[in-house]
Amino acid sequence: MEDKSYWVWLSSLPGIGSKRFSALIDHFGSAKAVFESSLPELKASRLIPAELADTISNNKSLERLNSYMKKVKDNDIDIICLSEEAYPENLKIIYDPPPVIYVRGALKEEDFLSIAVIGSRKASDYGLKTADKLSYELAQNGVTVISGMAMGIDSAAHNGALRAGGRTIAVFGCGLLHVHPKSGYALYKEIIKHGAVISEYPISYPARPEYFPARNRIVSGMSKGIVVVEAGLKSGTLITTDFALEQGRDVFAVPGNINSPGSKGTNDLIKNGAKLVDCVEDVLSELNINTSAAQKAQDPAKRADISSDEAKILNCIRDNGKNINEIVAITGMNVKNIMSVITIMEIKGLIIQTNSTYYLSI
Repeated sequence: MEDKSYWVWLSSLPGIGSKRFSALIDHFGSAKAVFESSLPELKASRLIPAELADTISNNKSLERLNSYMKKVKDNDIDIICLSEEAYPENLKIIYDPPPVIYVRGALKEEDFLSIAVIGSRKASDYGLKTADKLSYELAQNGVTVISGMAMGIDSAAHNGALRAGGRTIAVFGCGLLHVHPKSGYALYKEIIKHGAVISEYPISYPARPEYFPARNRIVSGMSKGIVVVEAGLKSGTLITTDFALEQGRDVFAVPGNINSPGSKGTNDLIKNGAKLVDCVEDVLSELNINTSAAQKAQDPAKRADISSDEAKILNCIRDNGKNINEIVAITGMNVKNIMSVITIMEIKGLIIQTNSTYYLSI
């Protein structure tokens, strides 16, 4: 393809969405030709408002463009254009695919078989454990888990996939030089190692509320279907559901407590035709994936990478969550040692903490 720097330039200009981008490329023949066009030529095309033609004409600095491309390379960020073979197949066929995506980590052909697991930032214990468990089992069966790395359900989904040794992809509503939320930096690094973080936004763009609805079309667009674990009636998660339906994706929902406001949205989805999910097989059967006993989750306390102290704590909290004082009393370990071990266990995704109580994450 032509020098992709011109694709990057055109796609990064404010007011140039995917449809205007495509229209300009079709009219002028290439992104480079748009760059080289005069202001009268841009206005004569009648494809864009006059003020947008001015914006294009006033932002044609090769020096700035080359400096930006060097910054992208220096930060180990890849750029994939819509016209390239490496562009994700699922995303390519939606109504308005981003002309350019930025990638940290690696996208692979196997990511074609992917499911988005999404839900509320203010998730319940039930929601967090369910998202983690479903994602763990999806990853065990070779499914890439897509989400948005937000707090709550999204992070639980990524962690579940990582804990299974599977692949996961986070879609950002900001440039890849920012981590949002900042508290997710450790998770961000792990996702890059075992999957990818992607965005359509230029690398230095900060997170803004208006970016996230557009981001959600990529979450669903990357996936064969979406699983909504927990969402209220006015949850932003339901925006992703709308995109999924428009894109012809399967929509699954996990039923929740009828008395919980956080489950009103998911329960309504089921009422309106979403496929009810109470086990991973409900999703896998729609994808025609066969499961086997060998792929089932093993007892985490018997994993090869678990220390004796970690096994003690896992066995202690196996049936019910425990706080630090209860773990001290049952295991006989000292508090300093427990806190050190628990920190490692949380990084591994073995346990989760809610209201000072620790639970198994599966």
